[in-house]
Amino acid sequence: MAISFDAALGIHEDALLHRARRAEVLANNIANADTPNFKAKDITFSQALNDASDTMPIKQVATSPGHQTALLDPGMAADMMFRIPTQASVDGNTVEVQQEMARYTENALGYQASFEFLNKKFTGLKSAIKGE
Repeated sequence: MAISFDAALGIHEDALLHRARRAEVLANNIANADTPNFKAKDITFSQALNDASDTMPIKQVATSPGHQTALLDPGMAADMMFRIPTQASVDGNTVEVQQEMARYTENALGYQASFEFLNKKFTGLKSAIKGE
C-alpha cells in the first residue's frame, strides 16, 4: 500500500511554509522601522486562503437568499494587506516595533508548533515503516 505524504502530513507542511513566509514579512517590517514612508505589511489567514484557492478552487455556495453572491474586488484585497497604525508617525512610517515584535513572537510559536506536529508525524511514519 502506497503512502500519500499529503494525506499523512495533513496541513502542517503548508502551515510551516505559511509561518516562514509571514516571519519574513514581519522581520522586514521590523528592519524598516526607521525608514520614512515605509508601510507595514502582514500576511493574513484570509490572504493565505486566497492563495491556496488559486490552486484548489473553493466554491461559494449561497444557502440562504440573504447571502452575498459576489466576492470582494481583488484590487481592494491588496490594499487590506497594509496595516493601519494605532499611533501615526510624523515621517509616514506605519511600523510599530513593539506590536511587530509581538506578532513575530506569536508567529514563531506557531512555527515551532507546526514543526513539532510535522516531527511527530514523521516519527510515527518511521515507526510504522519499521513495524514497531
